[in-house]
Amino acid sequence: MIMRLWDIYAPTVPDFILQAMESPEMRRLQNVGMNCGCEYTSFPLFRRIHAPYSRFDHSVGVALLVWRFTGDIRQALAGLFHDIATPCFAHVVDFMLGDSMTQEATEDGTGTAIAQSEGIRALLRAHGLSTGDVADYHRYPIADNDSPRLSADRLEYTLGNLVNYGFVTRDRAKWMLDALTVLRDEKGQTELGFTGMEEAVAFANGAMEMGRIYVSEPDRFSMQMLAALLAEARDAGVITMSDLWRDEPYLIDKLCRDARFAEEWRRYRRYRGIIHGEGGIVVHAKKRFIDPLVQGRGRVSRLDADFKNRMDAFLREPQNEPMIGILS
Repeated sequence: MIMRLWDIYAPTVPDFILQAMESPEMRRLQNVGMNCGCEYTSFPLFRRIHAPYSRFDHSVGVALLVWRFTGDIRQALAGLFHDIATPCFAHVVDFMLGDSMTQEATEDGTGTAIAQSEGIRALLRAHGLSTGDVADYHRYPIADNDSPRLSADRLEYTLGNLVNYGFVTRDRAKWMLDALTVLRDEKGQTELGFTGMEEAVAFANGAMEMGRIYVSEPDRFSMQMLAALLAEARDAGVITMSDLWRDEPYLIDKLCRDARFAEEWRRYRRYRGIIHGEGGIVVHAKKRFIDPLVQGRGRVSRLDADFKNRMDAFLREPQNEPMIGILS
Protein backbone atom coordinates (compact mmCIF):
# COMPACT_ATOMS: atom_id res chain seq x y z
CA MET A 1 0.00 0.00 0.00
CA ILE A 2 1.19 3.53 -0.84
CA MET A 3 0.07 6.67 1.00
CA ARG A 4 -1.68 8.82 -1.63
CA LEU A 5 -4.68 11.14 -1.46
CA TRP A 6 -4.60 12.04 -5.15
CA ASP A 7 -8.11 10.74 -5.77
CA ILE A 8 -9.64 13.15 -3.25
CA TYR A 9 -7.65 16.07 -4.65
CA ALA A 10 -8.78 15.65 -8.25
CA PRO A 11 -10.95 13.21 -10.24
CA THR A 12 -8.13 12.57 -12.72
CA VAL A 13 -4.47 13.49 -13.15
CA PRO A 14 -4.05 15.92 -16.08
CA ASP A 15 -1.89 14.73 -18.98
CA PHE A 16 0.77 17.40 -18.45
CA ILE A 17 1.28 16.22 -14.87
CA LEU A 18 1.34 12.58 -15.96
CA GLN A 19 4.04 13.38 -18.51
CA ALA A 20 6.16 15.25 -15.98
CA MET A 21 5.79 12.42 -13.45
CA GLU A 22 7.56 10.07 -15.87
CA SER A 23 10.83 12.01 -15.84
CA PRO A 24 13.74 10.27 -14.04
CA GLU A 25 14.16 13.35 -11.86
CA MET A 26 10.61 12.98 -10.53
CA ARG A 27 10.76 9.19 -10.34
CA ARG A 28 13.78 9.46 -8.05
CA LEU A 29 11.48 11.00 -5.45
CA GLN A 30 9.55 7.74 -5.18
CA ASN A 31 12.44 6.58 -3.00
CA VAL A 32 12.84 9.75 -0.92
CA GLY A 33 10.54 9.68 2.10
CA MET A 34 8.41 12.39 3.66
CA ASN A 35 9.34 11.41 7.21
CA CYS A 36 13.02 12.36 7.01
CA GLY A 37 14.43 8.95 7.90
CA CYS A 38 12.47 8.69 11.16
CA GLU A 39 10.41 5.87 9.70
CA TYR A 40 13.50 3.64 9.66
CA THR A 41 13.80 3.77 13.47
CA SER A 42 11.95 1.64 16.05
CA PHE A 43 10.24 4.51 17.88
CA PRO A 44 6.57 3.56 18.42
CA LEU A 45 5.56 7.00 17.13
CA PHE A 46 6.89 6.12 13.68
CA ARG A 47 5.85 2.46 13.76
CA ARG A 48 2.24 3.72 13.65
CA ILE A 49 2.73 5.10 10.12
CA HIS A 50 0.31 3.20 7.90
CA ALA A 51 2.12 3.22 4.55
CA PRO A 52 5.16 4.57 2.71
CA TYR A 53 4.73 8.28 1.91
CA SER A 54 7.24 9.65 -0.56
CA ARG A 55 8.25 13.05 -1.84
CA PHE A 56 6.89 11.87 -5.20
CA ASP A 57 3.44 11.20 -3.72
CA HIS A 58 3.53 14.55 -1.96
CA SER A 59 4.71 16.51 -5.01
CA VAL A 60 2.02 15.09 -7.28
CA GLY A 61 -0.51 15.87 -4.57
CA VAL A 62 0.66 19.47 -4.39
CA ALA A 63 0.39 19.81 -8.17
CA LEU A 64 -3.15 18.42 -8.14
CA LEU A 65 -4.18 20.80 -5.36
CA VAL A 66 -2.68 23.80 -7.14
CA TRP A 67 -4.43 22.76 -10.35
CA ARG A 68 -7.70 22.30 -8.44
CA PHE A 69 -7.61 25.82 -7.03
CA THR A 70 -5.97 27.76 -9.89
CA GLY A 71 -6.34 25.85 -13.17
CA ASP A 72 -2.91 27.31 -14.05
CA ILE A 73 -0.36 24.98 -15.63
CA ARG A 74 2.59 27.16 -14.56
CA GLN A 75 1.59 27.08 -10.92
CA ALA A 76 0.70 23.39 -11.00
CA LEU A 77 4.08 22.41 -12.49
CA ALA A 78 5.90 24.67 -10.03
CA GLY A 79 4.11 22.77 -7.27
CA LEU A 80 5.01 19.45 -8.86
CA PHE A 81 8.71 20.31 -9.14
CA HIS A 82 9.15 22.04 -5.78
CA ASP A 83 10.89 19.00 -4.20
CA ILE A 84 12.73 17.80 -7.31
CA ALA A 85 16.11 18.67 -5.76
CA THR A 86 15.31 17.24 -2.31
CA PRO A 87 18.12 14.97 -1.02
CA CYS A 88 17.78 11.58 0.64
CA PHE A 89 16.13 11.84 4.07
CA ALA A 90 15.13 15.39 3.09
CA HIS A 91 15.50 17.79 6.04
CA VAL A 92 18.07 15.52 7.72
CA VAL A 93 20.57 17.02 5.28
CA ASP A 94 19.54 20.49 6.51
CA PHE A 95 20.38 19.27 10.03
CA MET A 96 23.67 17.93 8.68
CA LEU A 97 24.42 21.38 7.23
CA GLY A 98 23.59 23.10 10.54
CA ASP A 99 20.15 24.37 9.52
CA SER A 100 17.64 22.71 11.84
CA MET A 101 15.72 25.92 12.54
CA THR A 102 14.75 27.11 9.04
CA GLN A 103 15.33 23.80 7.20
CA GLU A 104 15.97 25.58 3.91
CA ALA A 105 19.65 24.82 3.29
CA THR A 106 18.84 22.22 0.62
CA GLU A 107 16.25 24.23 -1.33
CA ASP A 108 18.68 25.44 -4.00
CA GLY A 109 18.97 23.34 -7.10
CA THR A 110 15.37 23.17 -8.33
CA GLY A 111 16.03 25.26 -11.41
CA THR A 112 19.20 23.33 -12.23
CA ALA A 113 17.43 19.97 -11.92
CA ILE A 114 14.68 21.14 -14.26
CA ALA A 115 17.08 22.69 -16.77
CA GLN A 116 19.16 19.50 -16.92
CA SER A 117 16.15 17.27 -17.62
CA GLU A 118 15.62 16.68 -21.32
CA GLY A 119 12.13 15.31 -20.75
CA ILE A 120 10.98 18.21 -18.58
CA ARG A 121 12.46 20.77 -20.98
CA ALA A 122 10.55 19.16 -23.86
CA LEU A 123 7.32 19.25 -21.85
CA LEU A 124 7.82 22.91 -21.01
CA ARG A 125 8.51 23.79 -24.66
CA ALA A 126 5.34 21.98 -25.72
CA HIS A 127 3.34 24.25 -23.42
CA GLY A 128 5.24 27.46 -24.21
CA LEU A 129 6.83 27.58 -20.77
CA SER A 130 10.34 28.30 -19.54
CA THR A 131 12.33 26.92 -16.64
CA GLY A 132 11.82 30.23 -14.87
CA ASP A 133 8.05 29.79 -15.02
CA VAL A 134 8.16 26.64 -12.89
CA ALA A 135 11.45 26.67 -10.95
CA ASP A 136 10.30 28.68 -7.93
CA TYR A 137 6.95 27.82 -6.40
CA HIS A 138 7.43 30.61 -3.86
CA ARG A 139 6.24 32.94 -6.66
CA TYR A 140 2.76 31.48 -6.43
CA PRO A 141 1.01 31.99 -3.06
CA ILE A 142 -1.52 29.20 -3.59
CA ALA A 143 1.41 26.80 -4.01
CA ASP A 144 3.54 28.26 -1.21
CA ASN A 145 3.52 31.19 1.19
CA ASP A 146 4.94 32.20 4.54
CA SER A 147 3.98 30.30 7.69
CA PRO A 148 1.50 30.18 9.37
CA ARG A 149 -0.61 30.76 6.26
CA LEU A 150 -2.12 27.84 4.34
CA SER A 151 -0.71 26.80 0.96
CA ALA A 152 -1.10 23.71 -1.21
CA ASP A 153 2.26 22.43 0.04
CA ARG A 154 1.27 22.67 3.73
CA LEU A 155 -2.22 21.40 2.97
CA GLU A 156 -0.94 18.27 1.23
CA TYR A 157 1.59 17.17 3.81
CA THR A 158 -0.81 17.96 6.66
CA LEU A 159 -3.68 15.93 5.23
CA GLY A 160 -1.28 13.21 4.08
CA ASN A 161 0.31 12.82 7.48
CA LEU A 162 -2.97 13.11 9.39
CA VAL A 163 -4.28 10.14 7.42
CA ASN A 164 -1.02 8.22 7.47
CA TYR A 165 -0.55 8.55 11.25
CA GLY A 166 -4.16 7.55 11.79
CA PHE A 167 -5.44 10.83 13.23
CA VAL A 168 -8.20 11.17 10.61
CA THR A 169 -9.85 9.01 7.97
CA ARG A 170 -9.70 9.70 4.25
CA ASP A 171 -13.35 10.77 4.43
CA ARG A 172 -12.53 13.26 7.18
CA ALA A 173 -9.63 14.61 5.11
CA LYS A 174 -11.97 15.05 2.14
CA TRP A 175 -14.50 16.82 4.38
CA MET A 176 -11.86 19.40 5.30
CA LEU A 177 -10.59 19.70 1.73
CA ASP A 178 -14.05 20.29 0.31
CA ALA A 179 -14.51 23.30 2.61
CA LEU A 180 -11.52 25.10 1.08
CA THR A 181 -11.57 27.96 -1.40
CA VAL A 182 -9.31 30.79 -2.55
CA LEU A 183 -9.54 33.86 -0.30
CA ARG A 184 -7.65 37.12 0.18
CA ASP A 185 -5.51 37.51 3.27
CA GLU A 186 -4.92 40.60 5.39
CA LYS A 187 -2.58 42.03 2.76
CA GLY A 188 -4.84 41.26 -0.17
CA GLN A 189 -2.81 38.26 -1.35
CA THR A 190 -4.48 35.04 -2.44
CA GLU A 191 -4.51 32.27 0.15
CA LEU A 192 -6.34 29.02 0.64
CA GLY A 193 -8.95 29.32 3.36
CA PHE A 194 -12.08 27.67 4.72
CA THR A 195 -15.71 28.45 4.03
CA GLY A 196 -16.77 26.88 7.32
CA MET A 197 -15.59 27.38 10.90
CA GLU A 198 -15.93 23.75 11.96
CA GLU A 199 -13.68 22.49 9.19
CA ALA A 200 -11.15 25.27 9.77
CA VAL A 201 -10.82 24.51 13.48
CA ALA A 202 -10.56 20.78 12.83
CA PHE A 203 -7.80 21.34 10.29
CA ALA A 204 -5.90 23.84 12.45
CA ASN A 205 -5.94 21.45 15.39
CA GLY A 206 -4.87 18.57 13.16
CA ALA A 207 -1.98 20.61 11.79
CA MET A 208 -0.98 21.44 15.37
CA GLU A 209 -1.03 17.72 16.23
CA MET A 210 1.32 17.04 13.34
CA GLY A 211 3.47 20.03 14.27
CA ARG A 212 4.06 18.46 17.67
CA ILE A 213 5.20 15.25 16.00
CA TYR A 214 7.58 17.16 13.71
CA VAL A 215 9.41 18.57 16.75
CA SER A 216 8.83 15.70 19.16
CA GLU A 217 11.86 14.29 20.93
CA PRO A 218 11.89 11.10 18.83
CA ASP A 219 11.75 13.19 15.66
CA ARG A 220 14.47 15.69 16.61
CA PHE A 221 16.69 12.99 18.06
CA SER A 222 16.33 10.71 15.04
CA MET A 223 17.04 13.47 12.54
CA GLN A 224 20.12 14.67 14.42
CA MET A 225 21.52 11.16 14.85
CA LEU A 226 21.01 10.35 11.18
CA ALA A 227 22.57 13.69 10.20
CA ALA A 228 25.62 12.84 12.33
CA LEU A 229 25.84 9.36 10.80
CA LEU A 230 25.77 10.79 7.26
CA ALA A 231 28.37 13.44 8.13
CA GLU A 232 30.69 10.78 9.59
CA ALA A 233 30.24 8.58 6.51
CA ARG A 234 31.02 11.52 4.25
CA ASP A 235 34.11 12.45 6.26
CA ALA A 236 35.27 8.82 6.15
CA GLY A 237 34.90 8.75 2.36
CA VAL A 238 32.20 6.07 2.48
CA ILE A 239 29.66 8.34 0.79
CA THR A 240 29.95 11.60 -1.12
CA MET A 241 27.74 14.65 -1.03
CA SER A 242 26.46 13.78 -4.50
CA ASP A 243 25.28 10.41 -3.16
CA LEU A 244 22.79 12.31 -1.01
CA TRP A 245 20.97 13.30 -4.20
CA ARG A 246 20.51 9.72 -5.41
CA ASP A 247 17.78 7.83 -3.56
CA GLU A 248 17.46 6.25 -0.13
CA PRO A 249 17.85 2.56 -1.12
CA TYR A 250 21.04 3.42 -3.01
CA LEU A 251 22.45 5.47 -0.13
CA ILE A 252 21.57 2.87 2.52
CA ASP A 253 23.13 0.13 0.40
CA LYS A 254 26.31 2.17 0.02
CA LEU A 255 26.48 2.79 3.78
CA CYS A 256 25.97 -0.90 4.49
CA ARG A 257 28.78 -1.99 2.19
CA ASP A 258 31.14 -0.60 4.84
CA ALA A 259 31.31 -2.73 8.00
CA ARG A 260 31.50 0.21 10.39
CA PHE A 261 28.61 2.11 8.88
CA ALA A 262 26.52 -1.01 8.37
CA GLU A 263 26.66 -1.38 12.15
CA GLU A 264 25.95 2.34 12.65
CA TRP A 265 22.88 2.05 10.40
CA ARG A 266 21.63 -1.02 12.28
CA ARG A 267 22.12 0.86 15.55
CA TYR A 268 20.18 3.85 14.21
CA ARG A 269 17.31 1.54 13.29
CA ARG A 270 17.18 0.18 16.85
CA TYR A 271 16.40 3.50 18.57
CA ARG A 272 13.05 3.07 20.32
CA GLY A 273 12.94 5.56 23.20
CA ILE A 274 14.41 8.68 24.82
CA ILE A 275 15.71 9.38 28.32
CA HIS A 276 17.18 12.62 29.60
CA GLY A 277 20.53 13.05 31.25
CA GLU A 278 24.10 14.21 31.17
CA GLY A 279 25.85 13.39 27.93
CA GLY A 280 22.70 13.64 25.86
CA ILE A 281 22.25 15.82 22.80
CA VAL A 282 20.19 19.01 22.71
CA VAL A 283 18.48 19.64 19.39
CA HIS A 284 16.42 22.67 18.43
CA ALA A 285 14.14 22.45 15.41
CA LYS A 286 11.67 24.53 13.44
CA LYS A 287 8.11 24.53 14.78
CA ARG A 288 5.43 24.15 12.11
CA PHE A 289 1.80 25.15 12.56
CA ILE A 290 -1.00 26.59 10.42
CA ASP A 291 -3.43 29.35 11.36
CA PRO A 292 -5.92 29.28 8.46
CA LEU A 293 -8.39 31.88 7.31
CA VAL A 294 -12.15 31.48 7.64
CA GLN A 295 -14.10 33.23 4.90
CA GLY A 296 -15.36 36.63 6.02
CA ARG A 297 -14.20 36.14 9.62
CA GLY A 298 -10.39 36.09 9.88
CA ARG A 299 -7.92 33.56 11.21
CA VAL A 300 -8.79 30.68 13.48
CA SER A 301 -6.50 31.99 16.24
CA ARG A 302 -8.74 35.06 16.53
CA LEU A 303 -11.95 33.06 16.45
CA ASP A 304 -11.26 30.04 18.65
CA ALA A 305 -9.75 30.67 22.08
CA ASP A 306 -8.91 27.01 22.68
CA PHE A 307 -6.86 26.82 19.50
CA LYS A 308 -5.12 30.11 20.32
CA ASN A 309 -4.16 28.80 23.76
CA ARG A 310 -2.84 25.54 22.31
CA MET A 311 -0.90 27.41 19.63
CA ASP A 312 0.70 29.78 22.14
CA ALA A 313 1.60 26.89 24.46
CA PHE A 314 3.16 24.98 21.56
CA LEU A 315 5.29 27.96 20.55
CA ARG A 316 6.49 28.41 24.16
CA GLU A 317 7.51 24.79 24.66
CA PRO A 318 11.29 24.55 25.18
CA GLN A 319 13.58 22.14 23.39
CA ASN A 320 16.40 22.15 25.94
CA GLU A 321 16.37 18.66 27.45
CA PRO A 322 19.53 16.59 26.68
CA MET A 323 18.33 13.43 24.92
CA ILE A 324 19.83 9.95 25.10
CA GLY A 325 18.52 7.21 22.83
CA ILE A 326 17.30 3.86 24.15
CA LEU A 327 17.99 0.88 21.89
CA SER A 328 15.74 -2.10 21.34
